[in-house]
Amino acid sequence: MSEATRILAAAMLLLSTAGCSFSYSVIGLSEDGPEITGSIPKKASSPLSADLNEEDWRRAKAALAVALDPQGPGTLVSWDNPDTALKGHFTPTGAPYVKNDEICRAFSAQVSGNTSASLSGHACRPSGGDWAIKDVKPAKAAAKV
Repeated sequence: MSEATRILAAAMLLLSTAGCSFSYSVIGLSEDGPEITGSIPKKASSPLSADLNEEDWRRAKAALAVALDPQGPGTLVSWDNPDTALKGHFTPTGAPYVKNDEICRAFSAQVSGNTSASLSGHACRPSGGDWAIKDVKPAKAAAKV
C-alpha cells in the first residue's frame, strides 16, 4: 500500500501545482484592449458644425454664454482655436424671453475654418444652468438691392 500512497501523493502534488499554470481574468480588472491616448481630438456633438472638435465646441459655448447673457450688452462675442484654425462669433438678435421656465434668446453665428457657415437659431438655459442651442439653421442670405 505504500506504493499506492506514493502515487496518490505525487498525483495530488502534481494536481495542486498544475492550477498555477491557469490564469483567470476578472472582467473589469483586465487592462487588455485599446489604449486611448487622446492624440486625435474627438469630434464634439456640436450643433454648429461637424468640423468642430471638443475644444472648438468648448470655446464656442463659452462665447455663446457671454453673448446671450441677459445682463450683458447683447453684442458680438468671438471665439477661436489656434490649434485647429477654426473661429467664429455669436451675436444676439433679439431680447431675452422666458419659455418653459428657461431664459431664451435668438442669435446669429458665424463659423470659419476650412469652410464658412452663417447660422441663426435660439438657445435657452434654466436658471443657473448652461446655455443649450435648441435649434440652428443656415442663415437666410440678405436680399441684394
